[in-house]
Amino acid sequence: MNFQKFFEKLVKDVAVDTTDAFDRNFDDESFFGDKWKKNRAGTQTLNKHGVAGLRGSINYVISGNTINFKSSKPYAKIHNEGGDIIVTQKMKSYFWAMYYKSAGAIQIKKDGTQSNTQRNTRLSAEAQKWKSLAQLKVGSKMKMPQRQFIGSHPQLSKRIEEVILHNLKENNILTNIKK
Repeated sequence: MNFQKFFEKLVKDVAVDTTDAFDRNFDDESFFGDKWKKNRAGTQTLNKHGVAGLRGSINYVISGNTINFKSSKPYAKIHNEGGDIIVTQKMKSYFWAMYYKSAGAIQIKKDGTQSNTQRNTRLSAEAQKWKSLAQLKVGSKMKMPQRQFIGSHPQLSKRIEEVILHNLKENNILTNIKK
């Protein structure tokens, strides 16, 4: 095997393994063991839309000996790094629309009162969440906690080292590798 082909395969293997590691962060709801802050509802964080959402948007570009990881989703950076989001009128309109959508799905009895079901309890809580967001003033700030899923980490460096050593041994590049 010539060195150029070996190197291309090595870089590709590192990219694939690193992508798998980043994907596993979504399963664990953590960044290599550092748990993400729970959301207010206590439901899954960042996993709501699975591969159609943030999780499935992670890809890489190999350029020479560099691998760049990125997400096609515009909101990836704020989730990965955390920060403040300024409320806009467009956001308020969306929040009100979601409030009316979730509040309208609540089942009502013939006497006009709300049915006491698990579904209604969940929808009622969701409607309240959207209403509280819709009532924020334009220009106010919402704090987005950091939920890192891409980035450098000692565990990732160790994984990359293992992939490199495996490729070197597999291709008999170095015969006497010591750990």
